[in-house]
Amino acid sequence: MKGIVGVLVCVAVLLGGDGAAGEQALQVTTILNEPYTMTKGSGLEGYCIDLMSELSKKLGMRYRMRLVKDGKYGRQDASGNWNGMVGEVVRGEADLAVADLTLTAGRESVVDMTKPFMQTGLSFVMRRDLVAPAAGYSDLLSPFSTHIWVGILVSYLLTSLCLYLVTRISPCEWEGPQVEENSFSLPHSFWYIFGALTLQGAGPHPKALSGRLVSAIWWLFSIVLLATYFSRVNAWLKSDHSHLSIQSFEDLAKQDTIEYGTVDGGSSLAFFRTSQNPVYRSIYAHMERRKTLVSSMEEGIRRVQEGNFAFIGEAVSLDLAVGRFCNLVRGPQVVGMRSYGIAAPIGSPLLKNLSMAVLQLSESGELDYLRSKWWPSSCVAPGDQGSPLTPSTLKGLFLLLALGLGAGLLMALLELSAKARTQAKDHKKSCCSVLSSELSQRFSGNSEKTPEEAAEKSKA
Repeated sequence: MKGIVGVLVCVAVLLGGDGAAGEQALQVTTILNEPYTMTKGSGLEGYCIDLMSELSKKLGMRYRMRLVKDGKYGRQDASGNWNGMVGEVVRGEADLAVADLTLTAGRESVVDMTKPFMQTGLSFVMRRDLVAPAAGYSDLLSPFSTHIWVGILVSYLLTSLCLYLVTRISPCEWEGPQVEENSFSLPHSFWYIFGALTLQGAGPHPKALSGRLVSAIWWLFSIVLLATYFSRVNAWLKSDHSHLSIQSFEDLAKQDTIEYGTVDGGSSLAFFRTSQNPVYRSIYAHMERRKTLVSSMEEGIRRVQEGNFAFIGEAVSLDLAVGRFCNLVRGPQVVGMRSYGIAAPIGSPLLKNLSMAVLQLSESGELDYLRSKWWPSSCVAPGDQGSPLTPSTLKGLFLLLALGLGAGLLMALLELSAKARTQAKDHKKSCCSVLSSELSQRFSGNSEKTPEEAAEKSKA
């Protein structure tokens, strides 16, 4: 009889009836568990409180929210009776149970559950200084991003080519193209620039002011670049990366340096106890043998902060701890996926409308907003010593190099232009023709003589 009355109440509320039944609010049971439901003065607040508020706005229903009497989620005892929130819904004491209530086969057999409003799974949390990312062959390249390495390669090629051009163009570097050999060939330019990059140097060195400018700007570029690289490597070596690399439950099971455990009697322990996966069975055997089970999540987080301990629990709860305690980090692997839903009596007319409303909140992004609201992080992201530098960080250095190379080329052209003007004035020729002849001799290696050499030959 109580069940029939409850159904009639639900229908009347949803239809907005004016009778006495329409004035009666739905009885919603919940349980204290941060951040889903928390006390605030004489009232309640949290993720589930906001969720129920949004659902009531969509469905136009009135409700009264209260805490479950026995403080339990709902399990079946030996006599077949259910306790907790599930038990209250089964007995008709509550019309809905809104909490982080996991959808299980046992609960689905006695109550109806809505579409899940949150997905989670099992993971583990550790102290940040005990875990390190998996080592790889590219660790020495990690201080710089791929874009910076490509930029360094392009800079090396352009600087080598620029030095080759400058030493050929400048008459102060190569005065007589017809009578002497240029010491800065293209291979030597590449070798010289590479030697400067390793702070070794490779003679001969440029003599002209333009060549020295290109050389000096590249040395400055190399010194700053190497100083940045080695500072990043030094920070990486000092940042506890020598510790264990634990990225999965398999890594956790294979090592014996860090103890691990979960809440005694919880669903996480039941997952490992009933699993047929040998890794998970090994983890369960280890926790039972070493007596590493804890009485609550709070105790587990405290043990993680105090020593070499990894706490296993639901990922969403661990994310909350990581957002508050900046020295903690959650493992990337999540197993045993599970969902949270709202429980209602079997056959409740509320169920379909509630499921539709949950899906609408999910599609509109409202559930994501509630997640970000109640799972805030008070931690400032750790220094970027573990992440590679991006081009924006060193853009000033690359810009300085580009300006230096451009200035060197311009200076070499001005030096050659000054020589061409002098020769043109002496031999009554066009400055452009003399400049063209000089460039042709310096790059094509033809046998055309300069005006000075022609005059010396005529005198002889």
